[in-house]
Amino acid sequence: MCRNIRVLHNFAPPATSDEVQAAALQYVRKVSGAAKPSAANQAAFDRAVAAVAAATQELLDALVTTAPPKDREVEAAKAKARAAERYGR
Repeated sequence: MCRNIRVLHNFAPPATSDEVQAAALQYVRKVSGAAKPSAANQAAFDRAVAAVAAATQELLDALVTTAPPKDREVEAAKAKARAAERYGR
């Protein structure tokens, strides 16, 4: 999976539409192999991003969990600590 796509489920506050859109864009870029599509492919690229974003939002809205929501700042701190340990920074 693309490293830039982050978990969006079960956070307080919930994922924003911008976060969903960014994840969809990263997914379509990864699958298509193009960071920026050609002019001939731009419309198809944009439709794919919109479709993936809609499906992602539908999924997030339908998911249920009994786990308490995670705190974004705490999770970010954990990720930084893992990166520091992994890369020795």
